[in-house]
Amino acid sequence: MSQIFDFGESVKGYEVKVLNERELRAGAGILFLVALLSFVNCLVMRNIVILQTFIWLFLAEFIIRVLINPKYAPSLLLGRFMVNNQTPEYVGAKQKRFTWSIGLFLAMFIFFLTTIFPSSTPIGEESLHNALIGLSCMICLVLLYFEAVFGICLGCKLYNLLNKEEAQYCAGATCQKHERAECQKFSTSQLVVLGIFIVVVVGMIVKIL
Repeated sequence: MSQIFDFGESVKGYEVKVLNERELRAGAGILFLVALLSFVNCLVMRNIVILQTFIWLFLAEFIIRVLINPKYAPSLLLGRFMVNNQTPEYVGAKQKRFTWSIGLFLAMFIFFLTTIFPSSTPIGEESLHNALIGLSCMICLVLLYFEAVFGICLGCKLYNLLNKEEAQYCAGATCQKHERAECQKFSTSQLVVLGIFIVVVVGMIVKIL
């Protein structure tokens, strides 16, 4: 029973329990894709049924991750299947549990807004209720996107801010201070190109709006 209700793996050479970051990023990518499609469908079709279904699954996913054992979470099992030929990259389990607790809170909050106390106005109509749903969904999407695409755990960053003892074994060794390699540094010309690109993109968005 203790092996079922557990969090993290004990791996030789690591002082604390760890999780495979490659699986976590794959799982985040799967959740991000399904969440984005559900959210867009809700906005375009002005129908909350598909979003409600996803929220139920999303809530169940994070209940399993945080309160039972992440090794039984469906998205992480799919992630394991997708990356099972890649060498594991281990990260500390403690900060991941903190991050997923944020996900669990958001999932419960959206569940109450969409299912227990649904809005009396159609999705897409302006109201505080719908704004809270949209904002909560956007926060989830941002957290999942940064994890899946950049390998940046924003919740882990928050964990380090709130705890005196910093997290161990962060993805890409971001917990530890180290000298950047030459390929990681920016030249003046690169910064100019990036600045021009940002200005052009922002200008196009403003013009469209």
